[in-house]
Amino acid sequence: MMLLMHTTQVPTWKLFVSNNAKWLLTFFAEGAMLDDRYMKYVMLFCLSVVLTSPIRSQDLIEVSSESLPSHPRILLLQDEEKMIRSAITANKVWSHMHDAIVQESEKMLELPALQRVQIGRRLLDKSRECLRRVFYLSYAYRMTSEKKYLDRAEKEMLTVAKFTDWNPDHFLDVAEMTMGMAIGYDWLFNVLSEESKKAIGDAIVFKGLLPSFDKRYNSWQHSTHNWNQVCNAGMVYGALAVAERYPGITQQVFDRAFNTIHLPMEEYQPDGAYPEGYMYWDYGTSFNVMLLSAADKAFGTDYGLTKTAGFLQTSRFYQNMTGVTGMPFNWGDCGPDASLSPSMFWFAQKLDDPSLLWVEKSYLQTDDFSRFTHDRLLPAIMIWAKDTSLDKITPPTALTWTGQGANPVYMTRTSWTNPNALYLGFKAGSASVNHGHMDVGSFVFEADGVRWAEDFGMQNYESLESKGIALFGRTQDAQRWTVFRLNNFVHNTVTVNNQYQLVNGYAKINRSSDKEDFLFATSDLSTVYKDRLAGIRRGVAIVDQKYLVVRDELTARDTTTTVRWTMLTAADVTISGNRATLKKDGKELLLSVTSPAKVKLKTWSTAPATDYDAPNPGTTLVGFEVQVPPGTSQVLQVTLIPSSAGKNVKKKIQPLDKW
Repeated sequence: MMLLMHTTQVPTWKLFVSNNAKWLLTFFAEGAMLDDRYMKYVMLFCLSVVLTSPIRSQDLIEVSSESLPSHPRILLLQDEEKMIRSAITANKVWSHMHDAIVQESEKMLELPALQRVQIGRRLLDKSRECLRRVFYLSYAYRMTSEKKYLDRAEKEMLTVAKFTDWNPDHFLDVAEMTMGMAIGYDWLFNVLSEESKKAIGDAIVFKGLLPSFDKRYNSWQHSTHNWNQVCNAGMVYGALAVAERYPGITQQVFDRAFNTIHLPMEEYQPDGAYPEGYMYWDYGTSFNVMLLSAADKAFGTDYGLTKTAGFLQTSRFYQNMTGVTGMPFNWGDCGPDASLSPSMFWFAQKLDDPSLLWVEKSYLQTDDFSRFTHDRLLPAIMIWAKDTSLDKITPPTALTWTGQGANPVYMTRTSWTNPNALYLGFKAGSASVNHGHMDVGSFVFEADGVRWAEDFGMQNYESLESKGIALFGRTQDAQRWTVFRLNNFVHNTVTVNNQYQLVNGYAKINRSSDKEDFLFATSDLSTVYKDRLAGIRRGVAIVDQKYLVVRDELTARDTTTTVRWTMLTAADVTISGNRATLKKDGKELLLSVTSPAKVKLKTWSTAPATDYDAPNPGTTLVGFEVQVPPGTSQVLQVTLIPSSAGKNVKKKIQPLDKW
């Protein structure tokens, strides 16, 4: 049954009720046994359907749920296990991965049941663990038919079903919990008892789907960031699981999801750069892929969403975000660790391009596949990667990647196969994006297997929120910018007159090149400092595949201006005038200020200045300060020369206009 929302006339409440009487009666019958809160969700849902935009415009996606497959219908249909078994038999990599998932499921049998314990405002760690356990255990049962995995998955779901709620105030918690419960309900549907199916199905509806129609909790449907992706995916999974029982609400969920998921997907335009950075790419994009993959399986189509400009191309963005050292270019609220991403196998499959998996291949060349079992979405890799042979994965042909968008980036390297190759990541953009830092113009640099210029990345949210920090403001006076790791003072960029970068400023990548003798990008940063400088441009370049040059060209306004240049490093730093020797892991790098020639380098401590800032042991800020007279221009030029570059590195660097 489809809602009357698909007509071309505005339905009256009488038409709505008459066309949806069956599932409305079910709602109220179930609701009679629930407390007032869940009964209120039922009423809110019904009211939202009657009152919200019933006329379908031509550009909206028409979703039909009338021909869904029988259970299991989410990601892996009945009897499709045999395709995975064939891959396990034919390929040792997938045999090892399968074994790791099953062995982790075995460990779960002895774990204590989940408890509803929030950490601050979040229940998210419990939701994620529910998703991990139920996905793994359900996979293990479907692949082995061993009842112990079914029993434990059922126990997990019944325990979570009894939680008072799934914390709708922080709706990511509800979304991930719903996804986990939906996978278990659907994958085990034919072997669960009727009593268990009712308890789990009711929980999916009343603690998962219905709260998503409460305006207090569903602002994410209008968001352009990862919340939209994760929450829509979780709700679609829940709706797919209970579609027969509540066709009205499931149709509403599908309609909403496929007509709002385009908002974050359009953020990948034009080239695939994801504004929230490496870690949140893996979060938001992976759940986006989970949604699209489930839709393709259940509906036979993803409704053309994969054709959204930049979305499939974002796989190259993610691939290039990993440096030669294996560390990610972790700007914004992203951690320093990189890991296997199952969703990359979906992209490689969609684009028929095994070279997309070059970085993923490096992770899989291990004897310890248990290292991947922290990933709650890992079982999906057995679906998306079953036809992939590591022998067919070749290095990418391009060494450089440039993307514009809300947070433009430029990334280049001198080789995909040489462990001592140079790697440069450079970002422009704005501090105003979701999870953004004041890091416009910042860069990371690697050579000889060492990351010499680095980024702190995020600080644990709860460590700040528990101290009363309002962490997610984006205005110029937001408390967020007082956090040590988040402002421009500790990023590899410039600070002017000891002030923050302007959050409403924006910089794009103006020019870039993939020519091997001069791999460069330039960006005009003027709007980020517009009330302090008349103009500023930054260029970064790998010269002759040997060393890095960072060049800033700036002009002061009508007052003397203090400009501070900084670079964060985990190396030991020894300074001699305008030069510094950096040493790390038995390697050396020379940092030299070539303009202005008489500047003296210095270091700054990275010790926390407040009781809410995290410690930063083993790191140093190295740089210099210059005074720029009123109305004058100044060039700041720094070279970073690894010892492997040799002595012949005296190439003259032209002004940025000639790059």
